Amino acid sequence: MSTDSPEVDLFARDIGGEAHAMGAAFALIFFSQALIDPDQLAAALRRHAPWLSYAACSTAGEITPEGLEEGQAVAILLPAASFSVEAIMVRDLATAGMSDITVQVEMLKRVRREREEFARRLDAFALCFIDGMSFAEEAVTSALHWGLDNIPLIGGSAGDDMKFETTTLILNGVVAHDCAIVALVATDLPFHVFKSENFVPTGEKLVVTASDPDRRIVKEFNAAGAADEFAAAIGIDAGSLSPMSFASHPVVVRVGGEYYCRSIQKVNADGSLTFFCAIDDGIVLTIAQPTGMVESTREALRHVGERLGGIDMVLGFDCALRRLDARNRQVFREMSELYRTNNVIGFGTYGEQYRSMHLNQTFTGIAFGHRLAAE
Repeated sequence: MSTDSPEVDLFARDIGGEAHAMGAAFALIFFSQALIDPDQLAAALRRHAPWLSYAACSTAGEITPEGLEEGQAVAILLPAASFSVEAIMVRDLATAGMSDITVQVEMLKRVRREREEFARRLDAFALCFIDGMSFAEEAVTSALHWGLDNIPLIGGSAGDDMKFETTTLILNGVVAHDCAIVALVATDLPFHVFKSENFVPTGEKLVVTASDPDRRIVKEFNAAGAADEFAAAIGIDAGSLSPMSFASHPVVVRVGGEYYCRSIQKVNADGSLTFFCAIDDGIVLTIAQPTGMVESTREALRHVGERLGGIDMVLGFDCALRRLDARNRQVFREMSELYRTNNVIGFGTYGEQYRSMHLNQTFTGIAFGHRLAAE
């Protein structure tokens, strides 16, 4: 379900009515803070669907049944006939330690073992929604992966319509910042967790020689000002750097033989660069060249469809910079249509979680097959 109306009572009433009619086990709600106030949304859901459990987060764009949108809200209802869900909120990410997170994850796993409605389900996965301005995604994702053992993790970092000020998460009426929501989902439907990116590394290297890791700021590349050095590497003037520049010229780091995006968020007044992900002195970054976004995403969806025997729907987390790059390369409408025809629903993120990794400029998703295929 999606809406572009700021009338939160109407949206909440529709969610409650549909959830009751279909026997929903849980709701996922992704919303633009430019459209809907988080506190008003929580209050409306208390009025119109007090019995419904849900997790919600703010976005940097939405993926609705009609494709890529901005300034909207979307709700996904998981039917109790196919899903059992238990969720927790991890508060105060700045001070939460790995042991604190793994203890809470162990509580979720105990629910799966001991509660009958969970135990009878065939398989399980975990969803993670996290404050995209917390600077804690790597540590939290690593701790969750450690605690989950072989349960696959997928998710996205909450956004705030590209303002980079405050993102919001809500769990069952509790509105919070500097937090993460982790939902353990057991299901008897076939599913597959996957990711898709569209870049190839070039020979242009940037070595981080001065940084502020706590704030994800790079002050120098190759012993020169970060913004100037990056701009020179991609062949433009530093004064012309913009989010579009960063989307069109991603930087990647090599980990275990594979390259992963480490996207730049913004240029600061002092010529330093703020990143969407962890950064530190000595890291070697490589300028990457984007390849066909439409073709690579279509191929990933085709492969998943073959694996599942057809796709019912995809819960997707798409980096906000991919949207910018799609607009820049004039393939936004094609990407939107691709998502629409493959029933991809989700939101634009400030980072993507995939198993043990926090990623940038990537599409991560979980595709569900049809019950008939499972049987």
